[in-house]
Amino acid sequence: MGALVNELHERDLVDEVQAPPSGAPGRPSPVVTPRADHNVVLAVELLVDTVTVAAVGLGGTRLRTSRRDWATARPTPDQIQSDLAELTGEIVESLPSGTALFGIGVAVPGLVQRDGATIAIAPNLGWTNVCLPPIITQAMGIDAPVSVQNEANLGALAESRRGAAQRRSNVLYVSGEIGVGGGMISSGTLVGGATGFAGEIGHLPVNPDGEPCHCGASGCFETEIGEPRLLRRAGYPADGGRPAIDDLVRRAADGDAAVLAALAEHGRWLGYGLSGLINVLDPGIVVLGALFARVHRHLEPTMRAELDRRVISAIANETRVVASTLGSHSSLLGAAELAWDRALADPTEAPAVRL
Repeated sequence: MGALVNELHERDLVDEVQAPPSGAPGRPSPVVTPRADHNVVLAVELLVDTVTVAAVGLGGTRLRTSRRDWATARPTPDQIQSDLAELTGEIVESLPSGTALFGIGVAVPGLVQRDGATIAIAPNLGWTNVCLPPIITQAMGIDAPVSVQNEANLGALAESRRGAAQRRSNVLYVSGEIGVGGGMISSGTLVGGATGFAGEIGHLPVNPDGEPCHCGASGCFETEIGEPRLLRRAGYPADGGRPAIDDLVRRAADGDAAVLAALAEHGRWLGYGLSGLINVLDPGIVVLGALFARVHRHLEPTMRAELDRRVISAIANETRVVASTLGSHSSLLGAAELAWDRALADPTEAPAVRL
């Protein structure tokens, strides 16, 4: 361990300082802290309506974040490049000259193949078989390793390491935006499944008489608890997007009866679908992220009533359902964790690009 710490210190990745005297016999061990200020990865979150880029230091410190709405609704892979280039420029200009970049992590709302590069399908973006790393490096103008993963999987990773599920080895993360995604940590390991596509809970069938889904099926969980459905329940256009959601959240806080009724119905469907997932997965803790975290207190009563009715009592007694403590940044921070994991798999050989 000492040799590894020395190697990391020589590469300027960590600081090693002598701990203050504790009063206990013997010499206190040195304290090792990450150098987050000039060792970074870039985290990218590609959602249906927005793109976010952040510089995240070693240890999970978010140094700078820039976000914008896409210039084009449901952009093609080629159309994302100009926005990515501009955001990357803003981030890089804000960092000290000579900052070491160790990689790029990307969160996407779609099924990512085991190669960690190819999006098999992203129904809400309309993408199929897209190899993302070349697009990312060309747009960002940085020749660094790129790792890609489903955004909900990365939300689960971040919440289990730095959020509401810290020190929990079994976690279900459920993210709600335009689409609905899920990520599962089992015995401390992210569950990928046989093809790497595990966690697509948004496409769990819940309503035999339900509406068509972007995936080609009908009655999916996503069609009942996704953002468009909530907006319609509350009297907004389904494509109202972030401005409509912000207004809905404000009206809920003001006690608007129509909005609260819509959220109550939304909570009922959320509890209905979660009940089956909890019974099958026995996750111990369920973390609700993104939109669900923003309106958690309004969803909670009807969601809880469904859980009480449907979850096996022995499992229910050991399961908590909580809102994310990382807010809208879960998947973004998870993308950073993904990039750092790759870089630190062999930290003495981790490549770095000087910005």
